[in-house]
Amino acid sequence: MNNCDLIIIGAGASGLLAAIHASESGLKVAVVEKMSSAGRKILITGKGRCNITNSSEIKDFIKEIYPDGRFLYPAFKKFFTYDILNLLENAGVEVILERGGRYFPKSEQASDIVDALYSKALKNGVEFYFNASVVSVFYQDHQVAGVDYILDKEKKRIIAPKVIICTGGKSYPGTGSDGDGYKLAEQAGHKIEKVFPALVPLVIKEDYGAQMQGLTLKNISAKLIVDGKKIAEEFGDLMFAHYGLSGPVILTISRKAVIALDNKSKVNVTIDFKPALDYNTLDKRLLRDLNENGKKKVENVFKLLLPQRAIEVFLQILHIEREKPANQISAKERKAIADLLKNFNCNIIGHRGFKEAVITAGGVSLDEVNPKTLESKILKGLYFAGEVLNLDANTGGYNLQIAFSTGWLAADSAVNS
Repeated sequence: MNNCDLIIIGAGASGLLAAIHASESGLKVAVVEKMSSAGRKILITGKGRCNITNSSEIKDFIKEIYPDGRFLYPAFKKFFTYDILNLLENAGVEVILERGGRYFPKSEQASDIVDALYSKALKNGVEFYFNASVVSVFYQDHQVAGVDYILDKEKKRIIAPKVIICTGGKSYPGTGSDGDGYKLAEQAGHKIEKVFPALVPLVIKEDYGAQMQGLTLKNISAKLIVDGKKIAEEFGDLMFAHYGLSGPVILTISRKAVIALDNKSKVNVTIDFKPALDYNTLDKRLLRDLNENGKKKVENVFKLLLPQRAIEVFLQILHIEREKPANQISAKERKAIADLLKNFNCNIIGHRGFKEAVITAGGVSLDEVNPKTLESKILKGLYFAGEVLNLDANTGGYNLQIAFSTGWLAADSAVNS
């Protein structure tokens, strides 16, 4: 049995920031982590590059957050973009700003972020317990008293008056995020809002994905259609995979798609291959291309409009012979080509689940957590930070900043309570 001032459950982004701030403020801190090392999920963010944060102002930042970004005003006021960048710079990590206001380590190695944060926590005297699974937080007189955990098949206990739950959600369970934080919150009497995958690739009914697997479309428009009505539209990049659709625009609209699928609605994604051209302009271009290349096979004319791997799919859908001369394409066929370029339809029948979801939506109800301190309204000395809360955001560095900011605020509150 050990005694300390603060126990942090989870050594991810929020846990590491909480540990750094609390230890710098003089608290004796213990971090209990079920995996064998810290920051496992950080290592895979941004495809291994780690999209640290975003350059947006707070007012714009919260617009990217669900279900209510305003809950995070106190956290962002306490610790925001410039704070995490300064912390990393002081730890020797250079950062670069890329398109969309996204910050990355200049080395393009997420491991540099983990190493910097973990090293700083160690330097501050934080004690880490790895391969240790917390089974319960225990209380005395409605006040946190410590945690029980399992290490090497033996149950052990740490005594402390304050605990921050930083266990993450359920996405990428291989990194340790398997939903155990929700169980701890429920044991404390907290309500868990329904959890579901967000920022997740979508599965389509058609075999387009398999035929165009690996093809990335740049600067396209994707519309999410639910029961015949457009409910979202995003512009950017999209990637075909063997199961269907992925890439930034798909991940962004996936949250609403998952909800619609859960409601048994009919869900479609339509892709505009030529968003810069309205229908009439596109039709004129098609007419010009067909006339100027009249003796060429239509397959070769399509090379002026489409990536090679998309041509076969278009020919199949349009029922046009690949060797048909361009000057034999009828007005009706030309209209069908234009329609398909502007509205390439995919029937969405599922998603790739928590194993491939970037983030988890849902979590500990915000109604039962004080936004100014992130302390439980039910039990004194219990705090929440990061993905375990009912907060999630679009791609672009927003989710990591939520973790950093809430971890910092929870620790600050624990220090000053």
